[in-house]
Amino acid sequence: MSALAVLIAPPLYLLLDLAVVGRLGGDELAALAVATLVLSVISTQLTFLSYGTTARSARRFGAGDRAGAVTEGLQASWVAIGVGVGIIAIAYPAAPLIMRVLVGGGSPDVAADGAEWLRIAVFGVPLILLSMAGNGWMRGVQETRRPVVYVVIGLAVAAVLVVGLVHGMFGLPRWGLPGSAVANLVGQTITGLLFGARVLRESLALGADRASLRPDRMIIGAQLVMARDLIVRSLSFQVCFLSAAAVAARFGVAQVAAHQLVLQLWEFMALFLDSLAIAAQALVGAALGSGAVRAAGSVARRVTVVSTVAAMLAAAVFAAGYGVIPQIFTDDGAVLDAIGVPWWFFVAMLPIAGVVFALDGVLLGSGDAAFLRTATLIGALIGFLPLIWASLIFDWGLAGIWTGLLAFMLVRLATVSWRIAGGRWHRVGAPG
Repeated sequence: MSALAVLIAPPLYLLLDLAVVGRLGGDELAALAVATLVLSVISTQLTFLSYGTTARSARRFGAGDRAGAVTEGLQASWVAIGVGVGIIAIAYPAAPLIMRVLVGGGSPDVAADGAEWLRIAVFGVPLILLSMAGNGWMRGVQETRRPVVYVVIGLAVAAVLVVGLVHGMFGLPRWGLPGSAVANLVGQTITGLLFGARVLRESLALGADRASLRPDRMIIGAQLVMARDLIVRSLSFQVCFLSAAAVAARFGVAQVAAHQLVLQLWEFMALFLDSLAIAAQALVGAALGSGAVRAAGSVARRVTVVSTVAAMLAAAVFAAGYGVIPQIFTDDGAVLDAIGVPWWFFVAMLPIAGVVFALDGVLLGSGDAAFLRTATLIGALIGFLPLIWASLIFDWGLAGIWTGLLAFMLVRLATVSWRIAGGRWHRVGAPG
């Protein structure tokens, strides 16, 4: 549940941010939506700092090397700072161009407002990445409560500031949309510094000297190899979902709205199931690090059962709530009519996702990121993308798009199940 809290807290804050800025007007809301999308895409591509660090730290922790596990976190923190500064150097001057490309030429005010927001918020990227690295190594050593506290503290401060700075409440100045960016930056800074201070204190407590606190090329190099695989995997997801949205938009406003609404529910459930996968990742990594192959296999089975049962229960709730749940989000008749097609694909895919996400966590915990990269690419290239674009060519509508997503999940189910059954993920000992 701690992992779930950390995963869903930022999306919940984003909903608050959208609601607060939405009171300023449609242009400001559009600018915020596009600018936060850019920030989200950047963060999504760098989740290796969380998932990769968890895997490597957990294996060292399981091998009885807590100092080595913390060192993985320290070196990941150096990567976070270096990559974050590089992103600032690129994104700050490029923000106006990025926003003009995304918004188009018809809304220059939205593009300008979005660029201003992004230029402020991008300074928080190193702190966002520092938080990812901190979450990673702390999960690896099975310290799960403190990350929740750090994330909640930062977002709580940001939540107060976003209301105050956007609308001039609580005695704060009224800065409008830039106030949202400042609130975001302050919240990310607080959380990132808490994680940074923690890894530094832990390193010193375990006897680290000044030399060992510096960047270590060998450890960082090994982390970046895993990062490469996870980034390619993440990019394949992004390409698929962006392609699906582009094709859905060709079928009409109601269809793309229905598609995106159900996709948001899918992504929320993915976060929920991911929290179970993260538990599998940390426990499997620790078990393999200690050489306990049977224990790792037992964890894999238990987590898969729990994840599948949870997904099936969720599927039952969404099936029973078909006539009610969509109306929470919209009262547009055309959208509600269009939702029926993706809705039942979504319900059918949840049990499959329960298995796939759990086994993803097991394989990440074993350090098998290269296989997951390849499996995801295969699913995208032979399942998802061909059916998405065939849907456009042959006018299959949302049924074709969601058949592509179903095929993608079935390919992933087949590949990860084959990998688990084959036992090649049983790599014992600390990572190289």
